[in-house]
This record gives sequence, C-alpha cells and structure tokens, in this order.
Amino acid sequence: MSNGLTALALVTTLKPSPEESSAELLGGQLLDELAALGVTTSKVRVVDYDVRPGVLADMGDGDQWPTIRQQVLDADILVLATPTWMGHMTSVAQRVLERLDAELSEKDEKGRPTMFDKVAVAAIVGNEDGAHQITAELFQALNDIGFSIPTQGVTYWNGEAMGSVDYKDLEETPEKVVSTTKSVALFAVHLATALKASPYPAPVE
Repeated sequence: MSNGLTALALVTTLKPSPEESSAELLGGQLLDELAALGVTTSKVRVVDYDVRPGVLADMGDGDQWPTIRQQVLDADILVLATPTWMGHMTSVAQRVLERLDAELSEKDEKGRPTMFDKVAVAAIVGNEDGAHQITAELFQALNDIGFSIPTQGVTYWNGEAMGSVDYKDLEETPEKVVSTTKSVALFAVHLATALKASPYPAPVE
C-alpha cells in the first residue's frame, strides 16, 4: 500500500547501461526496502545522460540535467548511490553535487531553497576503504543544498583491501548490509513523513 512518498535513486557508477554495476545493485536494494514500506520508487543511471559541467540548473546546448533535476524535485527521498574510486566518490557523483548546487539560488513559493523538506540517503560500495569519507563529503554537500539526512542514513559495503571481488559478485548479501539497508529505508521514510507533516520555515535573510 502506498504511503504517498516517492524516492529517486541517482546511480553514479562510471559504467553505462546495460553493464552490471555494484552501486546500482545496492542502490536498487535500498529502493526495494523503501518500496516495501509503501514508497513509489524510480532510478536513473546518470552516466547514461549528457550532464554538462556547471553550477546552473540548465547549462543549455543539449544539457540533459534538467530532465534529471525535475525527477529530483518530484521526489521526497533522494538515494545517491556511488562506488568508491581512488578513495572518493565518482566524478559522476561529484558532478551531481555541482549541479545540485544551483538549487541554493532557486526558491519555492515560500521563499525556501527548492530541496527543503527532501530527505537524502546514500549507498556506497567499493573494494577499498573510503565509505566513511564519501559519506561525510556527500552529506555535508547535500545538507548545504537543503536536504535533510536521517539518523544512520547510509548503507555500504567495502570488500577486502586489494581484493578482486565486487559487491555484485557476492553469492549473497551480507546480513549486516541487509539489516542496515532496511534501517536506512525505515529512517528515511520516518523523516520524510515528519517533514510532510511539518515543513521547514524559510531561512532568515
């Protein structure tokens, strides 16, 4: 049964469709848990779109970010899924943050930044350490833009250092990842429901 909430996953793998992606797998598992709680979900693999560099809502000249941006605006919950590369989020994830920066100057009818009252959570995979650093970078940026971060708002998996096994290659999802993913979905829905009932006021100018 639908609870009236919607969620969008932006998958920022470097691999274009239809190549398999561990980040898309974990992001999809988080969407499945949100759906089990009554949330209507959708997913975008950002690398499949021509998202131009820049910090405007529309960079023109064939820029496809506006299509993705509208889906973000329509969603109550944003799931940002990224693999770990060189100890950091992907360049695609960084570009998403740069494009979302434009929302600081975009206002809704109440004079608030457009991403107020939206919840953001993360799904991170990798074969090296880096999930905590990426979480810190992601959540700082998303919170600055106006998103609210629920308690324990990230699910992640890091394989063995210098290993060769990807998350998508595991025979089964580790129990701790399963329980954490369920908790992230639960907390995201709780916060999104609270913000629906009691929106933020406009910032003090």
